[in-house]
Amino acid sequence: MLLVKAAAKRKGIKATDVKGLLPLMVLMVIIFLMIVFWENELYEEVVASTIEHLHVDYPQSDIAVRYCNHMIIQRIIKEPDNTCKKEHVFIHERPRNINHVCTSPKRMACQNHSSILCFQSETKFKMTVCKLIEGTRYPACRYHISPTEGFIIVACDDLGPVNFQRYVDNLRPAPESELLSAPLPGALVLVLTWRTSDCGRGVKPE
Repeated sequence: MLLVKAAAKRKGIKATDVKGLLPLMVLMVIIFLMIVFWENELYEEVVASTIEHLHVDYPQSDIAVRYCNHMIIQRIIKEPDNTCKKEHVFIHERPRNINHVCTSPKRMACQNHSSILCFQSETKFKMTVCKLIEGTRYPACRYHISPTEGFIIVACDDLGPVNFQRYVDNLRPAPESELLSAPLPGALVLVLTWRTSDCGRGVKPE
């Protein structure tokens, strides 16, 4: 305050003018702090919605007891209406290996009929499946731990994995209806038909 008054005297500014500027300066500081707080909140929301935050735990956290209960609370895993999720999966694999799933030839239409494609991993990943056994409202949720290995299916865009869709225990080809409903852009889809009379003769399709 003394420095402000001294500077005001050197510049020929009256003390009353300085006092009049103080509320404005305080208001500007408050607005600045609010903007910083809002940006931090927005960043945290974006991070919390990423597939890495929601589903990737690599290397696996060293939690000997109640792994699922601990991770669900730590990662804030819940439904939009604050109810407990019935099932959640944590993948114990390097993030870059999960990113590579988006280059897998095993592509298919996503179950939610999204405009983006889903891809199935070519190898099995270690994971922990957490299944709800008690509770309805977050955070009073209790889960059963089920370690397993499976092929993951993720939705991808041009930048990489968008979200985790599901996993399968055994490798299986994607249904034909899924594959044909989501061809790659610019790709030529050829539908080959066999004549009934040629079946079993080793004749090439026409």
